[in-house]
Amino acid sequence: MTVESTAARKPRRSSKRTSAAKTPQSSEPQLVQLLTPEGERVEHPDFEIDLSPDELRGVYRDMVLTRRFDAEATALQRQGELGLWASLLGQEAAQIGSGRALRDDDYVFPTYREHGVAWCRGVDPTNLLGMFRGVNHGGWDPNTNNFHLYTIVIGSQTLHATGYAMGIAKDGADSAVVAYFGDGASSQGDVAEAFTFSAVYNAPVVFFCQNNQWAISEPTEKQMRVPLYQRAQGFGFPGVRVDGNDVLACLAVTRSALERARRGEGPTLVEAFTYRMGAHTTSDDPTKYRADEERAAWEAKDPILRLRTYLEKQDLADAAFFTALEEESETLGKRVREAVRAMPDPDRLAIFDNVYADGNPLVDEERAQFAAYQASFAEEGN
Repeated sequence: MTVESTAARKPRRSSKRTSAAKTPQSSEPQLVQLLTPEGERVEHPDFEIDLSPDELRGVYRDMVLTRRFDAEATALQRQGELGLWASLLGQEAAQIGSGRALRDDDYVFPTYREHGVAWCRGVDPTNLLGMFRGVNHGGWDPNTNNFHLYTIVIGSQTLHATGYAMGIAKDGADSAVVAYFGDGASSQGDVAEAFTFSAVYNAPVVFFCQNNQWAISEPTEKQMRVPLYQRAQGFGFPGVRVDGNDVLACLAVTRSALERARRGEGPTLVEAFTYRMGAHTTSDDPTKYRADEERAAWEAKDPILRLRTYLEKQDLADAAFFTALEEESETLGKRVREAVRAMPDPDRLAIFDNVYADGNPLVDEERAQFAAYQASFAEEGN
């Protein structure tokens, strides 16, 4: 970009609203990568990881099974079995890598798309689907898996995570907290407030942002003028951008950030630079706002194919392993499908329970009205 001399001509104001997106960024983003899209192992001076063959096959298995479960959930929604589904297609490495970096005593605050992290925390996939089917309010005890219930409100979980982290710090616990959110959520005031409190109170929290390039139909260039990870500088703690399609780099960077938090050195912002290959949710049509060429370019960086290529090149997995995993993934899909279809419908009047601890006349009136409404259908059937 050339800079015109102010002496040569008077400043002029562009009439295009998109001109702000062309402002040069403060510095080039530094991307942490340990495994290239071609499946080649590379080194990084600040982040390293040494996984055994069993561990490498394990994270590959995690990604494959998570993708299979996710595909089954999308199909179930299309068949009318779920009300909605938010796919993680393309983000498996970011979630499995960060999820496997956690210790059992760490605590996770997810959004509504962290199906891979839920898998790592031992949450049964059918519990996730029960919520999207409308038969439960989460389906799992957060304290059993140290994995909080899904959060639909955008960005609010970062405040919950920060408060929890401040609490465990006061308790003297040797554990850390991870808050997941997306690039769109980073524009929410809740996230800025969480950054402020975590920095001031030196909270042991890792903010893990999955930048999948699109906040529904809003691209990142319409959301920010500097790389997302650099926002942490203004709040007084470090930020790092990692290749979100590289499961090894995501694991190494998250593990490092968690260890930093446990040492009492405060929060870290991790930006996993990845891509949502599917729709935002099943109610979205991404073909309306993004080009096929863009998706094709990111498909070449597929996180699962990348690790498989490495495993094959290094003779760390044979044909029998991949065949067995394919059979396991199909078994998982069948189990999930059968479990969802067997879920009993909830008591429709249960939505009025526990609204108030001691009851309320207005709620009682509304319950009676709804019960009469439901009964009218049975009378019409007779």
